[in-house]
Amino acid sequence: MQTRQLGNSDIKITPIIMGTWQAGKRMWAGIEDEESIKAIREAVESGITTIDTAEVYGEGHSEKIVGQAVKDIRDQVVYASKVFANHLKYDQVIDACHNSLQNLQTDYLDLYQIHWPSGTWNSEVVPVEETMKALNDLKQQGKIRAIGVSNFSREQLIEARQYGEIETVQPPYSLFWRVAEKELQPYCVEHNISILSYSSLAQGILTGKFGANPQFAEGDHRKDNRLFQEPHWQRVQNALSNLQPFADKYSCSLGQLAIAWLIQQPQTNAIVGARNPQQVKENAQAGEIALTQEDIDQISDIGEQVTKYLDDNPVMWKFS
Repeated sequence: MQTRQLGNSDIKITPIIMGTWQAGKRMWAGIEDEESIKAIREAVESGITTIDTAEVYGEGHSEKIVGQAVKDIRDQVVYASKVFANHLKYDQVIDACHNSLQNLQTDYLDLYQIHWPSGTWNSEVVPVEETMKALNDLKQQGKIRAIGVSNFSREQLIEARQYGEIETVQPPYSLFWRVAEKELQPYCVEHNISILSYSSLAQGILTGKFGANPQFAEGDHRKDNRLFQEPHWQRVQNALSNLQPFADKYSCSLGQLAIAWLIQQPQTNAIVGARNPQQVKENAQAGEIALTQEDIDQISDIGEQVTKYLDDNPVMWKFS
């Protein structure tokens, strides 16, 4: 898989990135460590050498699984992790980074991201200047190679960039969730900031695997995703039907079509999770699909039949 430059850094990433939220187990159902390790290993063997994780995914469990999976080939992979919104004071950032390094069994992170802006999820408000000072110091010490942010608005990104180099922003972004296109993406194009999209398959919706009445196991947070709820769900079903002829044309699955569309958007790379090696193989194959511009435009129009009815709230879930 061809690599791309991460922002203005000298780091090379793959346009498809292995997401490991599910490897943390918390807020997911039916996840087995052994399968997660096999899936991460398969990602690297399939050419997906960039792996995204976070301290909050299972309170470090995801990071530990990633470390177990690829510690012996550390020089072949790019690690991206995140510090959560409740750890944004200077000393907390330093401690969180050291914990992540320990979990991942490495002495540096390629990319370290602020997971959510200060004040979100009932966290204490900390000036971004203080958080950025810690990240800049970690970078100077060689503990991290690049700094990124996640779930930041355009305005929050601009503020953070006053205090240091920001190479990436990580928003929710998929064919069915496109708030990022309005303000964030044009700014990233202008300043050569890499977009690392999460929920790139709209939490599995774009694979078409859910029927007319999706059911979730106890503890699966996806039941709170707004796209699974009416009246959005019927629009989703209609859009998937309209996308199928394009998948047939390119001899690929709906999921592969959605990934291919996403990584052909400006500055955009797709974080895609997987429960098992077979899912990883299928995701990786999407990197070989070259959609024509005409088809990209038509696929975009189909996606808008879902997204034009959504508000600008970037949070995908309605947690009760």
